[in-house]
Amino acid sequence: MTSRLSHPLQQEDEQLKKACSITRTRRGGPGGQHRNKVETAIVITHKDSGISAQAGEQRSQHANLTTAIARLKVNLAIGVRSHPLPTAPSALWKSRVKNRRIAVSINHADYALILAEAFDALARHENDIVAAADFLGLSTSQLIKFFKANPQALDQVQRTRSAAGLRPLK
Repeated sequence: MTSRLSHPLQQEDEQLKKACSITRTRRGGPGGQHRNKVETAIVITHKDSGISAQAGEQRSQHANLTTAIARLKVNLAIGVRSHPLPTAPSALWKSRVKNRRIAVSINHADYALILAEAFDALARHENDIVAAADFLGLSTSQLIKFFKANPQALDQVQRTRSAAGLRPLK
C-alpha cells in the first residue's frame, strides 16, 4: 500500500473516527424512559465526503457507535471512489475469490472495503458489469449476486447504470 491512501476505508477505525464528526442525540421509540432521557443515538459524518450514518436502536451508546461506524463504512464504500481507480484487484480481493466466485459475509469486517473495490471496478469500466466482473476475476452472475446481497448497493448500481443509459441488472 502506498503512503497516500486512495479510499477512506483503508484507514484504521481510530483514524476513520478522527476524520468524522460524531453527534450524540436522543431518539424516541422502544426502550422506555432511559432511552428518552439519555443521548444514546449516534450520528457520524465523514468530514471530507459529507457522507453520514446513524444508529439509535440500542440503549447503549457504545453499541450504537459501533453500528453507526459499520453503516458509515458501507455508505463510504458506495459513495466514495478511490483516486486513482485501481488498475488491478487488491490482495484482499484476490484472497476472497476462488474459481470465479467471491466469498465474503455482509457482516465481515472486510466487507465494506471489498464492496468499495467492486464499485471502483464498476466505475473503472463505465458501469459495464461484464467488464468489471472480468477485471475482478469473477463470473458476471457472481458480481451481480454480490451487489444484490446489499439492497443499498444494488440500488446505487441500478441508479448509476440508469444514469449512464444502461439497462438495469436483473
